[in-house]
Order: sequence, then C-alpha cells, then structure tokens
Amino acid sequence: MNRIELVEKIASTHNTSKAEAARILETITGAIVGAVKKGDPVQLVGFGTFKQVARAARSGFNPQAGTKIKIAAQKVPKFVPGAAFKAAVDPKAAKRKAEKAAAKPVAKKAAPAKKAVAKK
Repeated sequence: MNRIELVEKIASTHNTSKAEAARILETITGAIVGAVKKGDPVQLVGFGTFKQVARAARSGFNPQAGTKIKIAAQKVPKFVPGAAFKAAVDPKAAKRKAEKAAAKPVAKKAAPAKKAVAKK
C-alpha cells in the first residue's frame, strides 16, 4: 500500500474527500516526524512506537576502493511494533509467546534477610 492508496482508504472509510483525507494523513505524519525529530517518542497503543535512536560512530569498508572508512555517529528514526500489531501480522508467533509466558512458573518474592543478633 502506498500513500495514494492509504488516502483513498481513509476517504472511502470516513466518507470524506480525497483532499481532506490527504490533509489528515499529512497532519498525522507531520506530527509524528516533528515529535521524533525533537527526540520525543510517539506511542500509539496497539500499533507501535516511533522514536529516535543514536547510532554510534563505527568503521566501515568501501568495497570499490578496498579501504576502510569512518562512519560518523548519527541519529536515526526507529519503529517498534506493538504487541497487537505483531499478533495481527503473525498470530502463530503470538500464540507461541502466550504459551511460553503461561508455562513459566511464577517467581516467589524473596523473604527479607534476617539480621544476625549480636551477642555480648
């Protein structure tokens, strides 16, 4: 699905014009980009989280010249899908994860350590 198809889907689902749907989509994407650019995460519960991560400087390899190059540190956007989104895409994996979580025994809380009584 591309942007035009998404605009058409929004317009048909909500009985609005394509121009209005395009403005709505632009507002949403602009708000997400603006927040992530400032360093704020955008969390859409059930869908996922958009955030900014720092990628450390590293050395790389230029295969054409056969030389090592330095790659500068940079900030990049990252999307982490939510549990509901993952489950919709791969229901079998969600089922396995739920079964694994149910099979784990519940850990007991450790009792506080008793203090030794000093004898005089």
